[in-house]
Amino acid sequence: MLILSRKTNEKIMIGDDISISIIEIRGDQVRIGVDAPKTVKVFRQEVFDAIKAENKAAVQSAITLPVLSIDAKREPL
Repeated sequence: MLILSRKTNEKIMIGDDISISIIEIRGDQVRIGVDAPKTVKVFRQEVFDAIKAENKAAVQSAITLPVLSIDAKREPL
């Protein structure tokens, strides 16, 4: 983990196209801005964890369909 000190209005660059800006420091809270391409998904950690949990639950509850044989004879309707 890289640990940096920044002041208000200073930035951190990640690669060529993602920047993290320190917007405001008030007491024990820091407001940051993230400027990234629309193709890069940016989430708060708790939202990211919730998405992962929902995806895992969806996979575990997926309906398993029976495999049908191509050679099976079909009965007329």
